[in-house]
Amino acid sequence: MARNNLSSVAEFILVGFTDHPSLEAPLFLVFLSFYLVTLLGNVGMIILIQVDARLHTPMYFFLSHLALLDACYASVITPQILATLATGKTAISYGQCAAQFFFFTICGSTECFLLAVMAYDRYVAISNPLLYTVAMKPRICWSLVMGAHVCGLSGSVLRTTCTFSLSFCEDNRINFFFCDLPPLLKLACSDTTNAEIVIVVFGNFVILANALVILISYLLIIKAILKVKSLGGRARTFSTCASHLTAVALLFGTLTFMYIRSSPGKSLEEDKVVSVFYTVVIPMLNPVIYSLRNKDVKAALRKVTGRLPVSQGA
Repeated sequence: MARNNLSSVAEFILVGFTDHPSLEAPLFLVFLSFYLVTLLGNVGMIILIQVDARLHTPMYFFLSHLALLDACYASVITPQILATLATGKTAISYGQCAAQFFFFTICGSTECFLLAVMAYDRYVAISNPLLYTVAMKPRICWSLVMGAHVCGLSGSVLRTTCTFSLSFCEDNRINFFFCDLPPLLKLACSDTTNAEIVIVVFGNFVILANALVILISYLLIIKAILKVKSLGGRARTFSTCASHLTAVALLFGTLTFMYIRSSPGKSLEEDKVVSVFYTVVIPMLNPVIYSLRNKDVKAALRKVTGRLPVSQGA
């Protein structure tokens, strides 16, 4: 992530919200509410999985890591947005911008790999339920999670190095609310061709390769479900995948819209809306998605809340 000697920019100015100054106060309250709900939901999910022995299974092990990623994901972006809306200070230093981009990319890439791991976990659970705990031993689960993190870290190092080796000259105004890839590439004053090729190829690889793993896993899951004789049994078996499929559709759908679709029809305002969705909204929704139709999580929540002391005044 060494800074290019030709770059004369010491800081960037984030102007994503300056077009609507009257909305800064309402937006601050909205983003603050989203962030608090995100932290409460994801940290609560992690604690719930840790304290309830019934949730000590591979599926919930992976879910706890997804919750941790979502909490980190939101924490990389939202506090800076809140600070900008509250103080009106839109400047972010070159180093802070690079760090934000680096950690944001780690979280996004790792989450893609982790969702692919979770799809494989569902395939193993449905195709070989009797051998599930043997096939997904703690050592194997940890290896899969660490593999997802290593892949996410490697991708983040590559993308950040390529992006911040570019030259940024006099124009330092980023028409966005955080340091994301598309507005940074538009701002560069040096030739971005080689950097864009590396970034786009690797970014597409991360999205498409993980989407392929998920697709193959679900084709095998469907094949295994079709062997179940009763319709009720098929529905119950497939319902265990519903939450994961929803999370996959939300994340991969927005990432495809943001990074893979062709540039001619792209609008920066559309990109802003989509980026808010996958950096702020999705991390908030995932705990809801995984708990709304999950009987084990709801039972664990009732068990934990039932232990809480009731106020005498209640």
